[in-house]
Amino acid sequence: MDLDIFSWFSIIGTIAFAVSGAIVAMEEEYDILGVFVLGYVTAFGGGVVRNVLIGVPVTSLWNQGLFLKTAIIAMTLFFLMPAKWILRWKRGEVFFDAIGLSAFAIQGALAAVGMGVPLGAVVVAAMLTGIGGGMIRDVLAGRKPLVLREEIYAVWAMLGGLGVGIGWFETPVQLLLLFMFIITMRMLSVYYKWKLPKRSLKLEAGIAEPPRRAIRRSKKEKTR
Repeated sequence: MDLDIFSWFSIIGTIAFAVSGAIVAMEEEYDILGVFVLGYVTAFGGGVVRNVLIGVPVTSLWNQGLFLKTAIIAMTLFFLMPAKWILRWKRGEVFFDAIGLSAFAIQGALAAVGMGVPLGAVVVAAMLTGIGGGMIRDVLAGRKPLVLREEIYAVWAMLGGLGVGIGWFETPVQLLLLFMFIITMRMLSVYYKWKLPKRSLKLEAGIAEPPRRAIRRSKKEKTR
């Protein structure tokens, strides 16, 4: 495992997710403490969950001084930015979120491989590192987690973890190609609205409703 490429992926993911959490906090009108809390949770929540999975002490987070400082600098800069600049960033929110997803998925997979865990654990570690912080962010902000929506999201993190776990991506060049691949596939899934299969019990119940009852209910709704 190349420590340099590992560190770069960690820095990229930290900036992308810390800023994402800070922007969500400002959208929800949190104070500056809320901005920092939500930003840190987004940037490091997935890594903490991953460490619990693969047996790394959670306290190891406090040894990551570079990443903690990187996150607070990024959040502070965005908190002080003019609103119009932040809105410009928001236009590319999906793209930067894809960068964070890709960077942290690969970082999580590399960390798991370094611990010598089984392939399944590498895949799960990649997924949790990539989506864990965002899920915690959305829950704290009272939003539906992005990963639970219809669009494909976590699948790309899992595929990245699988590629690293199998050994297809090991060198810095290969990892950079994987990094670009995950971003590209994430953006394509958003652009073309690729979705995973789902089942709606409410919809099925509505379809199965007797025609007369459905007609009566529709008439009542029109008269209201």
